[in-house]
Amino acid sequence: MSDARWMALALSLGARGLGKVWPNPAVGCVLVRDGRVVGRGATAPGGRPHAEVVALRQAGDAARGACAYVSLEPCNHTGQTGPCAQALIDAGVARVVVGCGDPDPRVAGGGIARMRDAGIEVVTGVCEAEALRVHEGFLSRVREGRPMVTLKVATSLDGRIATASGESQWITGPEARRRVHWMRGRHDAVMVGAGTARADDPALTVRGMGDVAQPVRVVISRRLGLPVDSVLGRSAREVPVWLVHGPDAPAAAREAWSAVGARLLEVTPDASGQVDADAALRRLGDEGLTRVFCEGGGALAASLLAADAVDRLAVFSGGVMLGAEGTPSVGAMGIAALAEAPRFALERVEQLGPDALSLWRRHT
Repeated sequence: MSDARWMALALSLGARGLGKVWPNPAVGCVLVRDGRVVGRGATAPGGRPHAEVVALRQAGDAARGACAYVSLEPCNHTGQTGPCAQALIDAGVARVVVGCGDPDPRVAGGGIARMRDAGIEVVTGVCEAEALRVHEGFLSRVREGRPMVTLKVATSLDGRIATASGESQWITGPEARRRVHWMRGRHDAVMVGAGTARADDPALTVRGMGDVAQPVRVVISRRLGLPVDSVLGRSAREVPVWLVHGPDAPAAAREAWSAVGARLLEVTPDASGQVDADAALRRLGDEGLTRVFCEGGGALAASLLAADAVDRLAVFSGGVMLGAEGTPSVGAMGIAALAEAPRFALERVEQLGPDALSLWRRHT
């Protein structure tokens, strides 16, 4: 079996942790000896223990002389646990195959150098494109200081997210809605703007997927103008609610939301006095989030797009036409020329029941 096929298994194992292991990366590790898997592991929920440690514990003495396939460069620093690079050395692993490097300054090639210095053969860049994709959120937080952002919109065929009266449930069918819940579960947080939170009173939880870890629920609200007796307020002690607000949020609103268990994150406003999208994402990155799933509304979508902060776009299209009087999926962006417009490259299109899902990536 080739290095690429074993690495694909490691990547698959690691990807199961997406949305569950932040602030750590969702790493997978497979230990192979004499063509047989002797240990496998993935980063555990909450980020500890690391994938290499899990796989080494499973392998025991069989790790000696084995080849380790790791989706991300093994860490080279001591945190709550010792460095994984040293753990592989101590276990007597003979060869390590790495999917992609870790740009964290505490690692950044140091893990690979440590293992090579110990006499281990290290091969890098196997399935690198796939590894970069799985670790995109972690890499974004390390390199750019903010989490990866997926913007999701559910629109009519003519790009509307609600009728003129505000009715929006449901533009798409149950198959599409089930996919949304699956996608929520692969992100650390689900984020909406204050307008959507007021209009829809959403739960923003993962439902219909069994007993799964719930994402943090984030609302961007400059003045915390949300009812505390909303679904979010009533459930804030069971599933985390983070409210990103401006410095002019009233003290009474801050106290009320703090009293029900919400976390308040104050950020600097932009020139118009609204919550600055880039500042908000950087604050979320500081708090450890690596992957954020934004579900609107139009004003928040526009601010994220204007800040060039949307990495992936998931467009669910329902077979209905709502007309010009309907609510557009994206608010005003002040674009005067096509050259100024954010562009995305199509990855794939799927049919979900009577609806379509198109997945796009930021064009680079």
